[in-house]
Amino acid sequence: MAPPRPELRDLLRTLDPQAPLAERHLWLMQLLDWVRGQQDEPQAAVARVRMLLDIAEPRPDWLGLWHQWWARFLSEVDATPLLADLGFATRSAFLAELSDRLRRKLIPPTPETTDLRELFPLLFPSEFDARWLRALDKPTLERLRRTLFDDAAEGSAQAYTLRTLLNALAYAISQISAAGQSAELRTRMAAAAQREQPFVGLPIGFEALRQAVLTHGRDSAPALVALAQLREQLDACRAAAATVYAHLEAHGISVHIEFQLRQLRQRIIRVKALLLCLETDEPAQATAQLLSHLVRVHQDSRSVRALVRSSTELLAAKVTERNAETGEHYIAHDGPEYLRMLGAAAGGGAVMAVTTCSKLLIMALGLSAFWGGVAAGLNYAISFVVIMLLGWTVATKQPAMTAPTLAARLKSLDSPAAHEDFVTEVVYLLRTQFVAIVGNVVLVLLLAFALALAIQALGWGALVDEHHARQILADHHALGRTIPFAAITGALLFASSLIAGWVENWFVLHRLDSVIAHHPRSTRLLGAERARRWGHYWGTHISSWAANVSLGLLLGVMPPIVGFFGLPMEVRHVTLVSGQIAVAAQHLGPAVWQEPALWWAGGGIVVTGALDVGVSFYLAFRLALTAQNVAGVDRRRIYQAMGRRLLRDPRSFVLPVRIRPIANEAGAEPAHKSGGTG
Repeated sequence: MAPPRPELRDLLRTLDPQAPLAERHLWLMQLLDWVRGQQDEPQAAVARVRMLLDIAEPRPDWLGLWHQWWARFLSEVDATPLLADLGFATRSAFLAELSDRLRRKLIPPTPETTDLRELFPLLFPSEFDARWLRALDKPTLERLRRTLFDDAAEGSAQAYTLRTLLNALAYAISQISAAGQSAELRTRMAAAAQREQPFVGLPIGFEALRQAVLTHGRDSAPALVALAQLREQLDACRAAAATVYAHLEAHGISVHIEFQLRQLRQRIIRVKALLLCLETDEPAQATAQLLSHLVRVHQDSRSVRALVRSSTELLAAKVTERNAETGEHYIAHDGPEYLRMLGAAAGGGAVMAVTTCSKLLIMALGLSAFWGGVAAGLNYAISFVVIMLLGWTVATKQPAMTAPTLAARLKSLDSPAAHEDFVTEVVYLLRTQFVAIVGNVVLVLLLAFALALAIQALGWGALVDEHHARQILADHHALGRTIPFAAITGALLFASSLIAGWVENWFVLHRLDSVIAHHPRSTRLLGAERARRWGHYWGTHISSWAANVSLGLLLGVMPPIVGFFGLPMEVRHVTLVSGQIAVAAQHLGPAVWQEPALWWAGGGIVVTGALDVGVSFYLAFRLALTAQNVAGVDRRRIYQAMGRRLLRDPRSFVLPVRIRPIANEAGAEPAHKSGGTG
């Protein structure tokens, strides 16, 4: 056997049962740190545990000190909060838990504590602890129990364990019962669950188990019967809580309620884990497995990202589902739809030309940065709302809606024909996006140029002077700041779709459509029939209003807000960029067509449009893949199918030509047949 490490020998020599509380806990932290070693392999840590036992077994004097140390630890440290509360929020509120996790990241716990829940992160600070605890084999655990606990110590430890388990179960079950009977959850459960009320009898079932264990022992027949009944009640509680999700799907998602449900589900799992420890015939193994589980729970409970992701996954799914439904209207599948999209985009471009001129007039007023941003934001918002009310479209708003539609189709790629159908949908989306951008940009260029010319011809002056016109061309150079600013604008386009989804969910959650339609105050003010129509209208169109208003305000207000912190930011929306370049070209006259600056700025329009659409689509697509749990997609087959389509029908990617059917790989019937003009 290899000689013991000097640091272990020194560490064992410093064991002092009479030391102050903090020093005794620091000693235990150092011992466990030695067991972890370099955190390379769990088996290496297990080997160090065996080395510790090899050294301790022939030293009865040290074991005597250890037994005194352990007796003081059991008498002073309360393990109930560890078993019942570790990993759970102190208050059933998402924001409270978020702030608590941030606080714990900034303020570490102290070893001078009698609460094992606070001491636990210091004893087992890394995920590696869960791995080596789980790797402890049965012979090592039995040897650990025999060596470190004599008969007297083992008896007191068993009594301590039983008392702690029962106390932790009592507390956890009371929390489950209270959460299940709260109005927020109870009123959203299915009618059958509300009638059965499984949460009401949960404390009674546990009290029957506790009395049976204390009176007859944990292995007695009454205890086993009570244990089986309690498990059935827990299953009924979990099933009742699961019915709340159906209500949330139908009536709006609440992050707070979703957080409560997650806490409730995890508490039920914790109670079942404690019940396994209560009835096990191998307490050493059960303890090691429970400690490993608690280490992983603690690691999860520290992550702010995990909290936000787990508590908002239903809302993200709901937002992407709404966007997917809306996105269907932004994809042209045949020639008539393609032409309608071209007309809608042309109308949107005409409005954005007026918006560009208005923006230049606002800039000429010389307002402060903030109020200039507010004015620009209102200008954009009003324009987007007008486009929406007229049934027209802005191309850059489409990707955030169409990406979830495309992601949803990835869930059913189970055959070559399905891959071809997916590629066909991609082709529809690309050519729809192409025609929408062309319609927007062409009309903006033509109409902005015409408006600037008309204003000058009427003697009202010019929208820009020569210096400003040349500055516009320089600022929109294809290889200049256009690239980062257009990417940021794409992110803002995506953010507006999230805001729209959140607002619609909030509107539905609080049933504001019904409030508008039926509340006595609104019916007195509007009349019963008009109130009903208004309620229906806002219930149907609230997301569109939220998307357009939020996008306009984001484009206008974000640059001055970011600029306040000394960071440069400008909006690079393809329609606004096109309009400004057209106005600048009109002012500089025909000679500007021979200047490279104009053509580089024209390239900036292409770059801006690509990044506006690409970044917005990518962010929305990634969110949709996560929210809809799409995984295991065979990208190679998709790329191959896309390549075959590009070689076979290249025009179909931009024009509404008929897509020729492609036979699948097995030589079966054509994978897809699509109508169109040709």
